[in-house]
Amino acid sequence: MPENRIDETDDDATEPVTRPAPASRTRLVPLVVVLTLVVLGADQLAKWRALATLVPGQRVDLVGSLLGLELVFNPGAALSIATGMTWVLTLIAAIVVVVVARASRRLGSRLWAVAFGLLLGGALGNLVDRFFRPPGPARGHVVDFIAYGNWFVGNVADIAIVVAAGLVVLQTLRGVRLDGTRERQADEPGTAVPEP
Repeated sequence: MPENRIDETDDDATEPVTRPAPASRTRLVPLVVVLTLVVLGADQLAKWRALATLVPGQRVDLVGSLLGLELVFNPGAALSIATGMTWVLTLIAAIVVVVVARASRRLGSRLWAVAFGLLLGGALGNLVDRFFRPPGPARGHVVDFIAYGNWFVGNVADIAIVVAAGLVVLQTLRGVRLDGTRERQADEPGTAVPEP
């Protein structure tokens, strides 16, 4: 048995379940922290650059009309949904940050750690805007500048959140739990194996 794993009996299982030992879980926390800081830094730097070089409402095409740069101040959620509820969106984002940060201590899977780091960095990137940009704290507008066709305008934080959501879906479909264990096939229900 690898030294960074421990065996314990799952309530629903007749066989022992192998789970990551606490030491291996704590090694994933720095990965979450580093990814969070990288995404947050890249997002804020890109927004600073957009504010310094772009004129609001004027589009600069990069790949024809498919991809461009356009400075927009978004008071709502994605696709400018819920524009009159900025303070509610701020509260929801703050709750998501706290929940994900707390759950990070239970991680036993690198892919879940990457997903959490991207999600935290993206949520914090937009939360910084909500707290520190006009018109005021908890009502600030998010700086968006990456125009995808004529569909919507987003930012680096949004990209990180979408990639994180994709990883969450992937891990869920693969049956990988936060702690790194994986449900076995239907021929052996109730048992779990560690993620490869």
